[in-house]
Amino acid sequence: MLRDRHEIDKLFETVIQLVPPMNAELTQIDRYLDDEDLFRLVRTDLAKRRRQTLQTGRHSTSVEVILRMLVLKRLYDLSYAETERQVQDSLVLRQFCRVYLHPVPDDTTLIRAAHLIQPRTLEQFNERITQLAVQAKVTKGRKLRTDGTVVETHIHAPSDNRQLADGVRVLARTVVRAHHALGRTGRALAKEFEDATEAAKRTARQIGETLRQRTDQAKEAGRQAYGKLIKMTQQTVAHAQQALDHLAHRTDTTAQRLAATLQTFIPRVEQVIDQTERRIFHDEAIPADEKVVSIFEPHTDIIKRSKENQPVEYGHKVRLNEVDGGMSVTIESWKVIPPDSQQWEPSLQSHDRTFGHPPHQASGDRGVHSAPNEHIATARGVKRVILPQPGHRSKARLRHERSRWFVQGRHWHAGVEGRISVLKRAHGLRRCLDHGWNGFKRWVGWGIIAGNLAVMGRT
Repeated sequence: MLRDRHEIDKLFETVIQLVPPMNAELTQIDRYLDDEDLFRLVRTDLAKRRRQTLQTGRHSTSVEVILRMLVLKRLYDLSYAETERQVQDSLVLRQFCRVYLHPVPDDTTLIRAAHLIQPRTLEQFNERITQLAVQAKVTKGRKLRTDGTVVETHIHAPSDNRQLADGVRVLARTVVRAHHALGRTGRALAKEFEDATEAAKRTARQIGETLRQRTDQAKEAGRQAYGKLIKMTQQTVAHAQQALDHLAHRTDTTAQRLAATLQTFIPRVEQVIDQTERRIFHDEAIPADEKVVSIFEPHTDIIKRSKENQPVEYGHKVRLNEVDGGMSVTIESWKVIPPDSQQWEPSLQSHDRTFGHPPHQASGDRGVHSAPNEHIATARGVKRVILPQPGHRSKARLRHERSRWFVQGRHWHAGVEGRISVLKRAHGLRRCLDHGWNGFKRWVGWGIIAGNLAVMGRT
């Protein structure tokens, strides 16, 4: 049964008087998290864990504790295990999380609860936080600046040889478990199966070492090793498909779980085999949108960036819309990345929905500039549109961009880079550690929420 809150512990109230008080920032955040609307948003998702979660079963960890511990985790960029330890050891954090003297939920409980909270819920959560910021006069929504960045997914540097070895490892491991689950049938299948995990790992390492030499002889040796590795992978896929055919007739939970794993990874590994054969044996350049760079995070995009030290990044591009006061009111992420110029109008629309009026000043970088975009902003009621024009500029355009208000607006716009840096360094937006597309959006959502609460706590 879902429990909303712990009762206030009188003994804890006595004990907490003996320790230093909560710092000012955390105290302010504590007040904002008392908002009932924020509580209801999280409670609604947690109530969907089981059909009868609200009526039957043992008492769960309270909704209030889950909410506050998840905020704390991203506020200080902690792991789930570190969050558990920090709250366990601190009376102040026990007070903030409303745990009091009750047992602190362990990291696995937090992980399960975090996965129940949907990305859309976190968007609504951030919208409500923005409303609270307006009420507290942290922001008025008079200025808007928008910029993009890349949040990496949690994958190693992609290469076909390593992906093939990963595919063999995952499929072979699952096939062995399937053989155990299938009983007598599985024992018969196991006699024909040879686990190629170690051989695939050695071959993948050999390919990497060989191709570093960049000679024609090394390329030929690498091509032969790739042929060997692909053959191992194809044999493993065939055994995995055979095991899947037998598991399909079983109804027990273990068999269904193993079948789901094979159904997920077999097509991914087959796609890696296909792209490797096309690239290595047919000298074909594979388009970025057809590549799989990770069998574990297949949604990952290949993003070319104009950065000398990191020309290519692997993850997703997100666009941050920040207003005066340092509040990140919205952040958008895409599976298919639209051009920068097409992201301007949605940013203005989102601002109107949030604040009920257009910004007095709106700014973007050079990639956003176009005459239609300037017209869109003016038509929506934006008084100062600051979109520097790339390339050659006429004398009239130069006078426009050198006007005092335009230059001051450009200086203010530059601060969005600092905000992005803080979100990456302090709140975990450098790399997403959650899995899947929903996990990515959830990770980004919590990072923005934590960044906004930190700003509101300091104001």
